Amino acid sequence: MPKARHPRLTRTFATETEAKHFAREKFDQGLVVTAGTLNPFSPKQIIPPSNISTWLETGQSGDDEPRDLNRAS
Repeated sequence: MPKARHPRLTRTFATETEAKHFAREKFDQGLVVTAGTLNPFSPKQIIPPSNISTWLETGQSGDDEPRDLNRAS
């Protein structure tokens, strides 16, 4: 059973690889993790806790160009 998010921790990353690394660490600790893009990036992407494991297993988008991804756990 996942642990509840407490306290909330939000970080911003230059690449999706960095964001996935951070999210993987928190996910492996049993924390509830969400992810998403910050403005002005479009289309906006939100990854809810129910989709985090799938997102972590998928390949990187493009050549891992900076996307200003925000990860919270």
